[in-house]
Amino acid sequence: MELRFILPVLRRLDLAATEVLVANLTENERPMRGLAGVLDWRMNGRLSSLLVDGFATGRLGEVLLVPGKPRLPFDKVILFGLGHTADFGDRTYREVLENILSTLKGLKARSAIVELPGRHLDIIRPVEAANVLLELANERPEHDLWTLVESAEAQQLITQQVILERKRVRR
Repeated sequence: MELRFILPVLRRLDLAATEVLVANLTENERPMRGLAGVLDWRMNGRLSSLLVDGFATGRLGEVLLVPGKPRLPFDKVILFGLGHTADFGDRTYREVLENILSTLKGLKARSAIVELPGRHLDIIRPVEAANVLLELANERPEHDLWTLVESAEAQQLITQQVILERKRVRR
């Protein structure tokens, strides 16, 4: 799997050429932050409306597919529920990440823009998130390219970790 990066800024996202974008919802985070908040703003509050109506909840295991076009350049926006932020931990991260990997495989999406679970709240550190991603992705060769939504600082940390991991694997 090749990793690239993008800042969580609408201008940058508008220029990204991919079919699928993955974001996160939590049960207790209102208003939404992270990529879901950015998307909600661009979609004129559509995601907020889904939450208010009870159609979406952010519960752990929830997967919500919404059309991105015409307001976004992506055909599909997939939101993954993380549950309550106080309950989020390593096990939750792995569970949601495996769900993301299998959902993208089922859609036959070989590339995607992905907000890693919990990263928008810095609940899981960038290096830890990258380690688990690399571990799980190595078991699934069907994923070619993920563009991770990260800050510039996190991009550097993850890039360094990917380089170290690839050197370790070659030995």
